[in-house]
Amino acid sequence: MRSWKKLTSAALAAMVLAAVAAGCGGGEKKKEAANDIKVGSCFELTGNVANYGKATNMGVKMAIDEVNAKGGINGKKITILEADNKSEPSESGNAYTKLITQNKVVAIIGPATSGCVAAGTPICEGNKVPQIAPCATAPGITVNKGKVRPYTFRACFIDPFQGKVMSEFAAKSLKVKNVAILKDSSSDYAKGLAQVFRANLESKGGKIVGEEAYLSKDTDFKAALTKLKAANPEAIYVPGYYEEVSKIVKQARELGIKAPMLGCDGWESPKLVEIAGAEALQGCYYVSAFSADDKDPSVQNFIKAFKEKYKADPDIFCMQGYNAGLVLADALKRSNGAAGEALAKAIASTKDLPVASGKMTFDANHDPVMAALIIGFENGKTRLKEKISM
Repeated sequence: MRSWKKLTSAALAAMVLAAVAAGCGGGEKKKEAANDIKVGSCFELTGNVANYGKATNMGVKMAIDEVNAKGGINGKKITILEADNKSEPSESGNAYTKLITQNKVVAIIGPATSGCVAAGTPICEGNKVPQIAPCATAPGITVNKGKVRPYTFRACFIDPFQGKVMSEFAAKSLKVKNVAILKDSSSDYAKGLAQVFRANLESKGGKIVGEEAYLSKDTDFKAALTKLKAANPEAIYVPGYYEEVSKIVKQARELGIKAPMLGCDGWESPKLVEIAGAEALQGCYYVSAFSADDKDPSVQNFIKAFKEKYKADPDIFCMQGYNAGLVLADALKRSNGAAGEALAKAIASTKDLPVASGKMTFDANHDPVMAALIIGFENGKTRLKEKISM
């Protein structure tokens, strides 16, 4: 999800692990006899993706405030200790270390981006402190080389899932068979989505009639679009981020390409309509996990409560942060305020928990079982087109 959602390199992970081994001894954390339960919140509060981190953190704090207002955990309040990773994986590792070794938190919620989550993961795993990533979609966050990370969880769907969802929508709802792909070849996120989309579409009898690539920060896409136009596709799948996608859609329409453009959650931004234009986006669709059009009472109740608390409209990040906060609070209740392995097991056993998006259950990979939304455009406004569960 978005370019900032990339796993950090093996070298970085090794460096963080080394730091843990050197200065942060492992072992189960003992729960301190105190009048509160300390929970860490590590987000991108400054830096180039601070808007994502701040929004997610707002959702977390709202959930915890609600739990505390109802009596907390067996009479103990949950205290959130905030840390700013400054939108940098290296800073994320430092923040995790401080939260765990100095602040003695029993769990960490965050960060918003996969890279910052990955940087802190060895620290949580090494110290047996559970973490819940609200919106990190990279598959390797919860599963490493086929092995589930015992103390790491997430509150959002993973990238391969949304690639499959869009191919299902293309085949079943749009009833298209001949599809082209235009992907960001500099992004693992985009390349992975394209691979899943292709495989699933072809399994349903569809065909990829053309595939072109571009690089992040490119601004002229007409050469690639002209080649794809010659293949006469019924739709074009564009897994990427709104910065480039907005220009791609606009230039495609200028070239006379009228086929639907299909995308992913990286499209989600008001800037998309601002740059591409309302008319160009007509008949375009992308995958998301949140829409104010969703009539599910859980969604509408969350929107109402968020507006009352913050005097603003929530977005997907606010919702996912709120969900993560509720998951942790519920696990703390069921484990009687436990820490370490007991708390991790309680999180893993989460089943049918009422959250802002409906009900949440974790699968064997510590990923939530949840529906995905297909968002379309009408006169420049996003509209919920379809809700898909798989």
